[in-house]
Amino acid sequence: MPIVYRDEDADLAQLQGRPVGVIGYGHLGRPFALNLRDSGVEVIVSERDPARLEQAQAEGFATAPANELARRCRVLLLLVSDEAMPRVYLEQVSPNLQRGDMLVFSSAYNVAFGYIEAPPFVDVGLIAPRTLGAAVRERYESGEGFFSFIAVGQDATGRAWPTLLALAGAVGTLRAGAVEIAFEREAELDLFVQQAVLPALHHVLASAARLLIDAGHPPEVVFTELYLSGELRDYLDRAGRSGLIAALRQTSLTGQYGAFTRFDRFNDLKLQRLMEITLEEIRAGDFAREWAKECSDNYRRLRRALKSQEAVDLWELEQQAIDLLYPLRDAEDNIFKL
Repeated sequence: MPIVYRDEDADLAQLQGRPVGVIGYGHLGRPFALNLRDSGVEVIVSERDPARLEQAQAEGFATAPANELARRCRVLLLLVSDEAMPRVYLEQVSPNLQRGDMLVFSSAYNVAFGYIEAPPFVDVGLIAPRTLGAAVRERYESGEGFFSFIAVGQDATGRAWPTLLALAGAVGTLRAGAVEIAFEREAELDLFVQQAVLPALHHVLASAARLLIDAGHPPEVVFTELYLSGELRDYLDRAGRSGLIAALRQTSLTGQYGAFTRFDRFNDLKLQRLMEITLEEIRAGDFAREWAKECSDNYRRLRRALKSQEAVDLWELEQQAIDLLYPLRDAEDNIFKL
């Protein structure tokens, strides 16, 4: 049975007198830093982007360059993007590591695929939230907590688990629960959802929207019904607490009959094979090599794909529906930009 760690498994005293260095003050670095500080942990932040560095300083954090942080702090949270991480580690962190230090990642990607190889004299851990960075902060403040995957990839000191659990407790994930997992499995699962589940879901919703609009339904009604109203989100939220079938059983009898009697209609063997191919590519390291090549090519394919999607008229109709339903919404400010 998988091990799930909770608050009672953590002793925050493990972090007393041990300043934690947070490298990266972005989508996840900022929530982690704020949560750690609110839990009584001393935090020092490193950030290359001038605007984010200024924000960290304005929010009361001591700051230092990454190389200095690596010299001063024995516990380091490496929270920059996967594509930037190897260079930051190689140039700034690795030369300044000392025996007994602990490196903690929020994504297993670089360790699992060999882009970062920690020396044998340091501990290596993983706290990988299964939610967005903004929710990490929001659910800490609400007391709800958030689910994470957690792992020790290397225990050089024999104290890696107590330190990692103390960090997990301080950032708030143990309030909900942290599931123990191997580094390689976290990377594999994360990539599989990104490359198989999300594209499939996106394709289903876009195909349904196009069909319904072509059949004469107003776009604002279609997008409201499919996902803008939040009904789909609420359904998935129920599934997250009770399971998919239990969530479906909470719909009307008409809905249950329509779903259960038409499940077989969507048992597409082609879809299953596409998912198998995706998983095979991830496990073989093909995607990791492809992404490394894409990064070195200044994201040429990604830019082309984004441009292609921006030209799809369906998303203009979607935006009009969003403007109609949410006229006072705040502009999205947490998009990962090239």
